[in-house]
Amino acid sequence: MKKSHFKAHLKIIGINPFIFLPEEILTEIFEKSGKNKSPIPVKGFVNDVEFRQNLMKYLGEWRLYINLKMLKNSPKRIGEILDISIEYDHVAKIDHIHPDLEKAINKNPVALKNFENLIPSRKNELIKYINNLKTETAIQKNIEKIIRHLKGETDFFGKYLN
Repeated sequence: MKKSHFKAHLKIIGINPFIFLPEEILTEIFEKSGKNKSPIPVKGFVNDVEFRQNLMKYLGEWRLYINLKMLKNSPKRIGEILDISIEYDHVAKIDHIHPDLEKAINKNPVALKNFENLIPSRKNELIKYINNLKTETAIQKNIEKIIRHLKGETDFFGKYLN
């Protein structure tokens, strides 16, 4: 698929910067992906910075959320016109569980059972969270928090097991 190119004004909803895609580009992405429900993986460029992201439908509108990796200081750049190239990303991104997290979960039967019973999106949320941490100290500290959460001892960012 060729990349579609367009310009868009950076907008914000709540604290989240985003852009709307032109209808003809959305239609093309729906056709290539074979679906029109969130999330739809896309890839491309924002002002020459490469990205992989999901298109999301929120409040009846499709949006491409623009994070800080895609556009430095994006929350302070609302109203700026961005140069966008985008296409459907047919390569599914698979997040692999951090080996230390996997080891910690497997060591504790309660944590393992509860992890296996999580819905896929919640499992993926925990996996991505650990994978995006930068320091070994932060990784180990948060693995401990996740294990306590999976044992039912505490919440994890306001979420409980049940």
